[in-house]
Amino acid sequence: MSNTKHADHTMSPEEVAARRDDGDLFVLDVRNRDDYEEWQIEGSYNVPIYDELLDEDFTGLKASLDEVPKDTEIAAVCVGGVTSARAASFLRDRGYDAKSMEDGMGGWGRVHVTYEIEDIDGVTQIVRPGTGCVSYLVHDGGEGVIVDPSIYLDEYLDVADRHDVEIIAAIDTHAHADHVSGGRPLADELDVPYYLDPIDAGELDDYAAMEDGDTITVGDRALEVIHTPGHTPGSVSLKWGTALLSGDTLFIRSVGRPDLEGSDETDVREGADELFESLATLAELPDETVVLPGHFSDEEIRPLATTLGDLEKNNELVRMESREKFIETIVEGLSDEPANYNRIKAINWGKEPLTDEAADLELGPNNCAAN
Repeated sequence: MSNTKHADHTMSPEEVAARRDDGDLFVLDVRNRDDYEEWQIEGSYNVPIYDELLDEDFTGLKASLDEVPKDTEIAAVCVGGVTSARAASFLRDRGYDAKSMEDGMGGWGRVHVTYEIEDIDGVTQIVRPGTGCVSYLVHDGGEGVIVDPSIYLDEYLDVADRHDVEIIAAIDTHAHADHVSGGRPLADELDVPYYLDPIDAGELDDYAAMEDGDTITVGDRALEVIHTPGHTPGSVSLKWGTALLSGDTLFIRSVGRPDLEGSDETDVREGADELFESLATLAELPDETVVLPGHFSDEEIRPLATTLGDLEKNNELVRMESREKFIETIVEGLSDEPANYNRIKAINWGKEPLTDEAADLELGPNNCAAN
């Protein structure tokens, strides 16, 4: 029997995420052009040879070798890790230091990266770089709550363990349309309350209602609930001392889109009008308030945080004073809706069961911003 140990020619999505700013890693995406343009790893390079690789045809890759650096480690990426493994093997045979990213873009969508928020005590940000979704652990005195969790519950249990925190509740700032909520499953697993505004509860009955002006006690401190409708009728923001967890109401570069509850133009305009009022409510907070949003649209800011004063200077929609101009800008600037958002909403509202298929529904680009 041979005792030869086979070399591991794979790289985890977590390592790729950690090394995105590493000049010694070249991410080579071999998927078809349309798939790549719809959703990709920031900074990756596309050689569209997926169909060829399925047939073990390496003509396209061979013709593209001049585009692949030979003095840099390469992480090949595809849909599920099969064709990228073929590409990496082909490259290694020609002297390249190439590996295949495990599980492809499906694995990329499951990556969670944590950040501590400087100058804000008791908040850990949990970012999913593959989907643009952001969650939070808010904690004090050994107790914590998870805000806007994904369905990958172990990520939050691990973060809480690292901070020696007992999770006492799960909170959703709104009924999500872009990702399947882990709020109810997490609450069920830990036998703790799941908080949601009743306006966004759909057909759910197993939740704890939170409304404007309520507080949720965490240790010796409290989260303050601010009703900020617009993205959804029941959207809330959560104030934690000098920080504001703004959910999908307010982003760094945009605001939440108001068309995922009803796409009729009248409904969209009504949602945009509510959103305008909600932004006016948040504008009354001190300029030093640190805004912690529920999504990101680029890789430039980590952790994802800025002050309300800076947002009012740099976010065109936040500083817009005309209600009519704001509404028109929102209506005219709407991007494509999130993939499968009606089914995702149905799961989050309790209209459809949460099954193993749910994870696949949310993979793809995040489109929850207004523009």
